[in-house]
Amino acid sequence: MTASRQKITVADGTFDAYVARPAQAQAPAVVVIQEIFGVNHVMRDVADGLAAQGFLAIVPDLFWRIEPGIELTDHSEAEWKRAFELFNAFDVDKGVADIAATVTQIRQDPGCSGKVGCVGYCLGGLLAYLTATRTDVDASVGYYGVGLDKHLDAAENLKRPLLLHIAELDGFCPPAARDAIVAGLSGQPHVELMIYPGRDHAFARVGGEHYDAADAARANAATLALFRRALA
Repeated sequence: MTASRQKITVADGTFDAYVARPAQAQAPAVVVIQEIFGVNHVMRDVADGLAAQGFLAIVPDLFWRIEPGIELTDHSEAEWKRAFELFNAFDVDKGVADIAATVTQIRQDPGCSGKVGCVGYCLGGLLAYLTATRTDVDASVGYYGVGLDKHLDAAENLKRPLLLHIAELDGFCPPAARDAIVAGLSGQPHVELMIYPGRDHAFARVGGEHYDAADAARANAATLALFRRALA
């Protein structure tokens, strides 16, 4: 696995992306969509893990319009405060457009087989869902997405596989919102929902307060299985 930085240009500027390349010369790609903490070591570790599994992984810096290069952790009150400031200032529609540009660019990379998936966490879980409804990405996965219940009308645009990992006790997704997501997406032909009883938000974030190794492993195995199937 090798890591590098790449520039992505859109109509109103240029932003960085972290790229992790697998050992093989050509592979399907996965866009890793950040949490509210920026492109930090957790997101880079996700990309590196995907590269180790044979995927070309790219993590775009979606906070670049607010402040480029943000790297926060979940270990201090000050960092949490800054993370929520960034979340509140973030333009979701522009974020999805940046992801679409990332999908287009990595699809054209000589190291890409032509197939591209995306996986997102927290804020990125919402963005992965919206990416599935607005772009030509080949498969999407969202972990404990925040605010999906406000965008359920977009589900009619889903044409390719979408897997959502939903924490039953997600503190950022109240029961009414969770139930609306399940009701609104159950039965959709391209959607798979996995519910994790007793789990809170970010149960798959290694080192996080609510991390659960067993359910994180279960979720990650399902994610890899989908990507191997849909991006082959």
